[in-house]
Amino acid sequence: MKTDILTIGKITIHGYGLMIAIGILCCIAMGMYRAKKYKLNPEAVIDIALYGVLAGFLGAKLLYVIVEFPAFIKDPLSVLGSEGFVVYGGIILGVLAAIIYCRIKGLVFLEYFDLCAPSISLAQGFGRIGCFLAGCCYGRETQSFLGVVFPANSMAPAGIKVLPTQLFSSAGDFLITAILLLYYKKIKHTGDGGALYMILYGVGRFLIEFLRADDRGNIGMLSTSQMISIVIVAGAVVLLWQNRRRDRELL
Repeated sequence: MKTDILTIGKITIHGYGLMIAIGILCCIAMGMYRAKKYKLNPEAVIDIALYGVLAGFLGAKLLYVIVEFPAFIKDPLSVLGSEGFVVYGGIILGVLAAIIYCRIKGLVFLEYFDLCAPSISLAQGFGRIGCFLAGCCYGRETQSFLGVVFPANSMAPAGIKVLPTQLFSSAGDFLITAILLLYYKKIKHTGDGGALYMILYGVGRFLIEFLRADDRGNIGMLSTSQMISIVIVAGAVVLLWQNRRRDRELL
């Protein structure tokens, strides 16, 4: 893992930022290509991506502030200026921005959610590689051959063998991308693709949280992200149920 990829004069390219940028570009490129292929508006995909990214960064930082609220009260600038983000905050606010955009433009949000779900997961996969390079979102201490040791300048504890949960998450995100791409042609109801993404990511995130060791807030015995995962999966199940109920009503 390498926090800084390249330094030219006073300009330093950080691994985390580079992976985020690659993820966003791949997300937009895939979304535009598939929008043209499936007769949706590629310009709308660009707009949704841009608004989603801006809202996503704001949401990810906002949820991080909420999770780290005691530290924020003591030293607001250290929390706001840190590299800390919570992915779920970005997803929630990014999706909300996309919904608002589609409402304004008269587009069917769920059609674009189905289309863009694989692209979102792809971007998340690259983002988690960035987390690995920065050392954030690290796993529990282990003696397993899977363990890695982070350097002193990373966000993970140095000199301790820990599980690379960032890479587990990244592999899961890329797998979800592949599943969603294969499933898209078999979608029978608008929203099924987005719902499948919510279920796969929600379940995966819920499970990976048991392996993580970084401080990310808790609600009872579960982490904040696990509680959000439950809500996300429940919302997806409701969406799938509503689609099936409409079918029964038409019979």
